[in-house]
Amino acid sequence: MAEPLVVTAAEAGQKLVQYLQRRCGAPQSAIQRWVRTGQVRINGGRCKPFDRVAEGDMVRVPPFALSGGEGADTVTDGASRHTPGTGSGKDMAGKSAVPPQSLPPLPPPPPTVGRAEGLLVLLKPAGLAVQPGTGHDDCVTARLAARYAGADFLPTPAHRLDRDTSGLLLVATSYARLRALSDAFAVREGLVKEYLAWVTGRWPHDGALTLHDQLEKQGTPGHQRVRRVGGNGAASRVAMSGGHDSHAADGDAAGRHAACTVTPLRRGDAASLLLVRLHTGRTHQIRVQLAERGHPIVGDRKYGGPACALGMLLHAVRLTLPDGEQFMVLPDWTDRWAVGAEHLPDMQGSPGASRP
Repeated sequence: MAEPLVVTAAEAGQKLVQYLQRRCGAPQSAIQRWVRTGQVRINGGRCKPFDRVAEGDMVRVPPFALSGGEGADTVTDGASRHTPGTGSGKDMAGKSAVPPQSLPPLPPPPPTVGRAEGLLVLLKPAGLAVQPGTGHDDCVTARLAARYAGADFLPTPAHRLDRDTSGLLLVATSYARLRALSDAFAVREGLVKEYLAWVTGRWPHDGALTLHDQLEKQGTPGHQRVRRVGGNGAASRVAMSGGHDSHAADGDAAGRHAACTVTPLRRGDAASLLLVRLHTGRTHQIRVQLAERGHPIVGDRKYGGPACALGMLLHAVRLTLPDGEQFMVLPDWTDRWAVGAEHLPDMQGSPGASRP
């Protein structure tokens, strides 16, 4: 009989099926069959696939589950490239998926610019996707899988950044932290994400402006565009205030509500520098909300912005966690697009908290 698996602190809190997928590399259907037929036990007792495991739990599995012998479902080469999903309010587990040895080695993950308990803060460069997609396997999750192969819990991004957006990315190193961050992103309580964006033209408003829109995805995966729906009525109104109503447009039938607060930092006739605080996390949200108002982001060709040698000038500059801990890294934009610390105001209520 195989030695039982022991749940570590980093793995605690996962559903049993997620835990065994990472430990055994078997498909969920096989694991559910093992559990249903009593071949899996937790601390000697019967269990269910979606029971949550705790630190120190002893999980017995059938011998072939770890040896790949008779009775174990095999995983195809195509599946071995799989990397864990990112946090978007869903319950996920880090899986230690290592690229096949026959493939060329991947570059290291983006640099770590901050740390907290159960958390790495990475500085993602523009041009690197967070997840694999159509036409590209190299991404943050694949690099993490290669770098941390064999870890108790594979470091897993807790949110997403567009491929061409640079900036701060939160990566959980334990399941408990991943779940907490996913919940915080889902309810938008205490977790603040701020972006710098250079847009075309003179931004017409002096103070903070909260934008409300209904956004809708169109097109096939890999070729999706997002558009504003509902015209210029209540679904796409703006509010002149520093606050926001996260449910302001939830009653509209079409699209999904998107809200952000925009504060101008520098305004010129040709371009303006904006600080954008997200209140929702929709795909391409900042890019679309600004472009729909006649101010596309410089370098964002998809939504009407002009070409720029530096790429798309959108950068996740500051992240504040629910406990108040804050991380900040300025973009490496040069020449007329350079941004210094003097351009970025302190967050209200947390002066001097920025790092690293």
